[in-house]
Amino acid sequence: ELLNVCVILQILFVGLKKVAIHYYGRLAARQGWRFDSTYDYKDETGEPIPFVFILGSGKVIPGIEAAIGSMRVGELRRTIIPPSQGYQNTSQEPIPPNFFDRQRLFTTIFNPTRMANREGSTLGTLIFDIELVCVGQ
Repeated sequence: ELLNVCVILQILFVGLKKVAIHYYGRLAARQGWRFDSTYDYKDETGEPIPFVFILGSGKVIPGIEAAIGSMRVGELRRTIIPPSQGYQNTSQEPIPPNFFDRQRLFTTIFNPTRMANREGSTLGTLIFDIELVCVGQ
């Protein structure tokens, strides 16, 4: 016999977890200009160095945190991130380490003339191909 029972769950706290990802980051505008990739940076053995951060710390753009929250280790996902979930300031990670790429990215996204012309919604849209490498405590 099946019981008609409704269970209500409410998450009160989500523990912070260290995660490691690989990614390709591109702008949806500018012909898909690739501004950064973890695959470009290698360790001494020639392996790409993942981007490591604390999930839930608020230091990473919200769109990446949202995408990773439902991923499994080894999964590769393309995530299209609208401006509201992308870079809100120049200190949010991931930040391209190359000065030229960083300047080009932020002057495109935060360009006051384009924002005044209401082009900001398209210029701030990001595309990240994300691979979840590992999740720790």
